[in-house]
Amino acid sequence: MPAVLSNGISLEFAENGCKDDPAILLIMGLGTQLVAWPDSFCEGLAALGYRVIRFDNRDVGHSTKMGPSDPSAATAMLDRALTGRPFEAPYTLQDMAADALGLLDALAISRAHIVGISMGGMIAQIMASGNPDRIASLTLIMSSSGNPKLPLGKVEAMRATLAPRPDGSDREAVIAHTMRTYRVIGSPGFKMEDAELRAWVERSADRVYYPVGAIRHTLALFRSGHRLELLKAINCPTLVIHGVDDPLIPVEAGKELAENIKDAALMLVPGMGHDLAPGLMPIWISAVGRHCQSSDGRAT
Repeated sequence: MPAVLSNGISLEFAENGCKDDPAILLIMGLGTQLVAWPDSFCEGLAALGYRVIRFDNRDVGHSTKMGPSDPSAATAMLDRALTGRPFEAPYTLQDMAADALGLLDALAISRAHIVGISMGGMIAQIMASGNPDRIASLTLIMSSSGNPKLPLGKVEAMRATLAPRPDGSDREAVIAHTMRTYRVIGSPGFKMEDAELRAWVERSADRVYYPVGAIRHTLALFRSGHRLELLKAINCPTLVIHGVDDPLIPVEAGKELAENIKDAALMLVPGMGHDLAPGLMPIWISAVGRHCQSSDGRAT
């Protein structure tokens, strides 16, 4: 896969569709690689006449790693953050938003539709609030403003996502850990068969396994604070998609986003949790495609 220099670092990316078509930039969530975006989703949007670009955020996949691979220092900082003590983070979500804008610059894309999932949606909020001329539309999937007054996720979901990850010496341990996590946070109405989930997990595990990057992503999330004021500055067409049954970022977070972004549309999906289950893809392709086409003034 190709890579570009952006914001002083290297970002690896992949794309579907014609380079002359309007661009959709997909921003992935915490600690997750570009290959986690299902091919069916990318190909489905490309078939609607879009150039679909996905990339590895910093500290994940084949993009630049922002610190030592030894997780001890980052883990110690995460422990401080989780217990309310002062902590340091090597970068913020604002830095990651600058990465994404730099990727568009490197590809000579002046304006794009932005689709962010989970933490990727948080990065997208920052991009849209400060760069109205660059954002054709915004779609936020299973994301949040970071408002500390919002309900927390279910205890088992929080434990699963914050549990220490295997060190990578045992491939089966890595795969089993990741599968257990997605069984906890996944979509109860769109469950994946074991073989299907395993194949999805293996694709990332065998490409690059870098657990310390997820810790540093978490530190960036904690360091960046909430975005309630930023939401008021977003004036592009916005669609919020959230699962009614999301155990990690409760549905109240999606409702709050839609309430605080001018004229945002809210789509609540029963049975959807916090994953990219194949059964959700036709729903997402239809919703995101209609939203982008409407924003472009194209027939839907």
